[in-house]
Amino acid sequence: MASLRGLIATLYRWRMKFSKRTGWGMQIKNNTANRKAPVSFYDLSASSPSGGEIIFETYRGKKILLVNLASRCGFTPQYAELEQLHRQNTDWVVLGFPSNNFGSQEPGSDEEIAAFCQLNYGVTFPVFNKGDVKGPHQQPVYQWLTDPAKNGWNTKEPQWNFYKYLVGDTGNLLQVYSSSVSPLDIPLAAAPAL
Repeated sequence: MASLRGLIATLYRWRMKFSKRTGWGMQIKNNTANRKAPVSFYDLSASSPSGGEIIFETYRGKKILLVNLASRCGFTPQYAELEQLHRQNTDWVVLGFPSNNFGSQEPGSDEEIAAFCQLNYGVTFPVFNKGDVKGPHQQPVYQWLTDPAKNGWNTKEPQWNFYKYLVGDTGNLLQVYSSSVSPLDIPLAAAPAL
C-alpha cells in the first residue's frame, strides 16, 4: 500500500507541474456578476462521522473551501495541501466531503475514511460523512453549490474528485476550481468578497 501511495504522489507531482505549464485541466469559474445567494449558506448543515450535525452558521465570517474527497484518486495528495491551507489560515476553513461518485475511488466507510485521513495526512479540518456530490441523491450542500436558484449563479457540478468551491465570509459562492488547481495555488489574499 505504501508503494501505491508513493506512485500516486509521484504521478500527482508530474500532473500538477504539467497542468501549471500548459493550463491543461485547470478551470476556474468566477462569480463575475457578484451575484448574492438567494438561499443562505449558513442555513445548511452536514453530518460528521462522529454522528453530530454541524451547522454551517458556525463558519460565518470565514472563507470556506468545500472539497469532494477520495482516498484512491490521483489527486489524493491534495489532502496534505488542504491540511496545510487549513492550518496556515485562521480566517479560512476547509470542509471535506468524501464521495464515491468518480471511479469508485472512495469505497471506505466513514470510519475508514476518517482513519485514512488522520493516519496518512494528519487531517484536522472537518471531514463529513460520505455522500453523493452529483446526481439525484446529491447532498444538500452540493445542491446549494450547484443550483443557481440557491447559490445565485453556479450550475457546475464536480467533474472529478477534489473539485473546490470557495464561499466568501458573507456566505456567497465566489469561485469554483477544478481538480487540477492545487489548493495552495488559490490566491487567498485576493479572494473577492461579496
